[in-house]
Amino acid sequence: MPGETADNNENRRIKNFKFKGKDQDERRRNRNEVSVELRKNKKDDMLSKRRNVCTDDEPLSPLQENKLPSTVLAIEEIQNGILCADPIKQFQATQSARKMLSRERNPPIDVFINLGILPRLVEFLSRSENPSLQFEAAWALTNISSGSSEQTNAVVDAGAVPHLVQLLKSGDENVCEQSVWALGNIAGDGPKLRDYVINNGAVSPLLNLVTAQAKVPFLRNVTWTISNLCRNKNPYPPFEVVKQCLPTLSQLIQHPDHDVLADTCWALSYLTDGSNEKIQSVVDAGVIPFLIQHLNSENYNIVCPSLRTLGNIVTGNDTQTDAVLAGGALPTFCKLLASPKANIVKEAAWTISNVTAGNVNQIQMVIDAGCLKPLIEILIKGDFKAQKEAAWAVTNLTSGGNAQQIVALCAEGVLQPFCDLLVAKDDKTVTVVLDGICQILATADKLGETDKVAIMIEECGGLDKIEALQSHDNEAVYHKALHIIESFFPEGEQVDEALAPKQSEVGYEFVEPAQMPNNGFDF
Repeated sequence: MPGETADNNENRRIKNFKFKGKDQDERRRNRNEVSVELRKNKKDDMLSKRRNVCTDDEPLSPLQENKLPSTVLAIEEIQNGILCADPIKQFQATQSARKMLSRERNPPIDVFINLGILPRLVEFLSRSENPSLQFEAAWALTNISSGSSEQTNAVVDAGAVPHLVQLLKSGDENVCEQSVWALGNIAGDGPKLRDYVINNGAVSPLLNLVTAQAKVPFLRNVTWTISNLCRNKNPYPPFEVVKQCLPTLSQLIQHPDHDVLADTCWALSYLTDGSNEKIQSVVDAGVIPFLIQHLNSENYNIVCPSLRTLGNIVTGNDTQTDAVLAGGALPTFCKLLASPKANIVKEAAWTISNVTAGNVNQIQMVIDAGCLKPLIEILIKGDFKAQKEAAWAVTNLTSGGNAQQIVALCAEGVLQPFCDLLVAKDDKTVTVVLDGICQILATADKLGETDKVAIMIEECGGLDKIEALQSHDNEAVYHKALHIIESFFPEGEQVDEALAPKQSEVGYEFVEPAQMPNNGFDF
């Protein structure tokens, strides 16, 4: 870099390959650094936009009492009917439009947009004297807004949002619910429309709909829309507004319905994805015990967002992490490391990696919960995305843990699978593993046990792999490998193999940490 002195340059290089140079905050990794497949894997009823598909030919509640014919008109008749002044024809045409837009396959969304009828449908939303017409118009707009961003924006440009927000206070439950659904679709399009819905005052009347008397299907839609108002970043939603949702979410997280629970937990996961101030607001809402309880759900759609939320909380400061650990979450995290769902394993490993990025007491809780064995199992035979997270968990432990904890890690047999990851195609993973190996060797050096650990690494094939990395294209990888070789494997210096730990059928034999003398540790 221009103007950088040789000493500064050397210091920068040292920090690049010495993991100890990173502080705790740098070791904790928020969601920006980790893939986000979990949200993408949600099923149809969990998507950011949803269509209201009619499963039979009969219209819903307010229309069941209407004796008007329910035949579907042709497109031209629909256009003429919606644009005419006759209330009966308006209703028939709007109902026909809704039915076409509610069919399972290939709804003609663009056709209706191009007819120029959207402003008229929006106008029908204000016909409080005719709830049936309001309902049909809201349903049609719901399904148009369930399409592409362009199609959703067409609904917004027609002026629908203020009317839909107003209908959240409608005395007709069906009209109100359909408005909730339409607003959920619009907010789910992305940050811009989400904020537009928020700025039109949707949050407060939406929260008022969560009552003890609310029916479960209605509550599902309300909760899903709340979650869409909390969702998306770049930018995040205005936190001072969406944190109004926390008292309601703290009620909903105790609801027995699985869909309500899932979307409640997703909303909380969005609100914890960010600064420590945001995390603290969620911690203060008292939801942690329920999130931990939901980790044991048999429903994957509830476990996913519960784990994500708790994982986000432990990216915060030590006090916030302790709030999760004090609730007894670690044994369940440990159990989830062996989940048959690859994404759950990856998320659990990521969560634990943020705990091992903490202080010595937090690291000890990870060890005491029995997390080391399953983490090492992931290193041996896990999905690569999970292996990457397990590698972070191990390296964070080697950086923040004490000598006894690092010895305990080695005693579980971490070196072989760790060294095996040195041939990974992902440069970041290789650098993380090199950092961990460097810290293990540095700890051994302090204890006067360098030769023993060096032999173990050599017998694992690690030395050959580290030497090969000295010619790696990635500069950070090259420097880290070079540093390890120069510091711990000097040329021409022979290690005494008699000092090496004895290998048994189950791996290397170590002295148990509790038996180790105060003046050092016998690897």
